[in-house]
Amino acid sequence: MATNGTGGRVEEPALLPLLDTTSSTHQHELDEPLHKRYLVESKKLWHIVGPAIFSRIAMYSTLVITQALAGHLGDLEFAATSIATSLILGFDLGLVLGMASALETLCGQAYGAKDYRMLGVYLQRSWIVLFLTSVLILPLYIFASPVLKLLGQPADISELSGVVAINLIPLHFSLCFQFPIQRFLQSQLKTYVIAWVTLGALIFHSIMSWLVVSWFQLGLIAMIMTLNISLWLIALGLFAYTAFGGCPDTWTGFSMEAFSGLWAFVKLSTSSGVMLCLEEWYYRILIVMTGNLENIKIAVDALSICMSIQGLEMMIPFGFCAGIGVRVANELGAGNGKGARFATIVSVTTSIVIGLFFWLIIILFHKEIALIFTNSEPILDVVSDLSLLLAFTILLNSVQPVLSGVAVGSGWQSYVAYINLGCYYLIGLPIGFAMEWIFNLGVMGIWAGMIFGGTAIQTVVLAIITSRCDWEKEAQRASTHVKKWATVH
Repeated sequence: MATNGTGGRVEEPALLPLLDTTSSTHQHELDEPLHKRYLVESKKLWHIVGPAIFSRIAMYSTLVITQALAGHLGDLEFAATSIATSLILGFDLGLVLGMASALETLCGQAYGAKDYRMLGVYLQRSWIVLFLTSVLILPLYIFASPVLKLLGQPADISELSGVVAINLIPLHFSLCFQFPIQRFLQSQLKTYVIAWVTLGALIFHSIMSWLVVSWFQLGLIAMIMTLNISLWLIALGLFAYTAFGGCPDTWTGFSMEAFSGLWAFVKLSTSSGVMLCLEEWYYRILIVMTGNLENIKIAVDALSICMSIQGLEMMIPFGFCAGIGVRVANELGAGNGKGARFATIVSVTTSIVIGLFFWLIIILFHKEIALIFTNSEPILDVVSDLSLLLAFTILLNSVQPVLSGVAVGSGWQSYVAYINLGCYYLIGLPIGFAMEWIFNLGVMGIWAGMIFGGTAIQTVVLAIITSRCDWEKEAQRASTHVKKWATVH
């Protein structure tokens, strides 16, 4: 591994070399028995996936803690917080995460090709592009209340959700700095520092939120401000590690070169953003589609709980998405197409096994899974009824994000964006609408139509594309792209 893997205050554990660009090493790996190759690749993968899963769960838990404590303030507060975090913040998270994933392609392939200097330049370009994007979507937070009313949400929920959204603006701007630097560090295999920083923020948030709500009884807005501080601590902590010795080869300070090639960077970031946003927003539309159903507050609360449970479990396949994105990008940048293919196989099979485990947990404990959020019997009953759909959603989503990570590592974002648009919004959503407004099957009908009409088809299409990929050509293409991006002005 490169010598820049041990700098800074947080030491990376010694591992097998994660990268080696020599063809003799590649051939030696191919000559090993299959089970040994699988174990070696699993070690490489889990070096990235383990901390990535932990950091995602820790960060997502800050949102879950906020929602759970809001539920103890009242049903209206819970519904408003759930709407603001699931829809408004969820939209933002999907966009920023998606656009930041351009760094997984660029930094991952550049690191594989040992063009270390460009990683810091790419990071700064991403900050510029994402900050400008954050300014452009700021009205979504400011005018959240009328937007939610327009989408059919009740007036009282919309009004309080709008107040919550406005107070989430500081968090909104933290994302455009935090997510790029996470991708920057992941591409260099510096994943443990991300885990440590997010753990610290989670501990801070847990203690402060409890004090604000239960001890000082300062209410909902004070709890939201605590969430803002917690997310900014992650961004500042990761930057401090990067700037003060953690990345001596890839961070050499701020550079005017970051302002060159911005339009090309915008196009790649936009493709990445569209691809992942179409995935991220898909199930959040479920909450909007319940706006005209009977017992709206119960329906919204039950769906929000299901989405929170799904979102928490999704941190695992998202961790595999990040891990396989880095592994594929690194191997392609190093010219090892067969290594990228084998990493894909290991990642998909491992994620499926984990998905089957959680599928079984949801099936067995469908009556108890919502107790962390509420004691309301009507809401618990609806969540129990929806648990079968939740279980199959989790199972399907144990595959789909991993295949998306392969696409990011390979630079297929534009191509996959069209697939997501077609499968999710031209097939899945119309089927969901039909299941409710034509066949009157309610929330379960909407959700079932979106799962089996959209997610399942998209997963099959991505699986076919990935299985038929010519990985040696992808490795050659990656080498060309690394040279191209290093000279963009």
